[in-house]
Amino acid sequence: QVQLVESGGGLVQAGGSLRLSCLASRMIFAIYDMVWYRQAPGEQRELVASITSGGRTNYADSVNGRFSISRDNAKNTLYRQKNTLKPVDTTLCYCDDPSHDWGQGAQITVSY
Repeated sequence: QVQLVESGGGLVQAGGSLRLSCLASRMIFAIYDMVWYRQAPGEQRELVASITSGGRTNYADSVNGRFSISRDNAKNTLYRQKNTLKPVDTTLCYCDDPSHDWGQGAQITVSY
């Protein structure tokens, strides 16, 4: 069974940065498009970034260029760099694959 494990979340002050990782196992990671979602408290899960198997990226308008998605196929790992964090970025972040093998998510909490 495919497993996706997010890490790198935590508490950060506004203006700071974080890099999330998503380690994929039991799948041929390199051939799949991957995405990042976020879910704010009381809100629905929102797609914020995607990356194709070839490395082409796409972002939701809501992230305003502050986030970047990347991948290291040799390490079976997806990344998400988040800069200039704001309290509104306090969310639970998930990576996902085309089969929707959801992980547990990584919590980001941004303080004032």
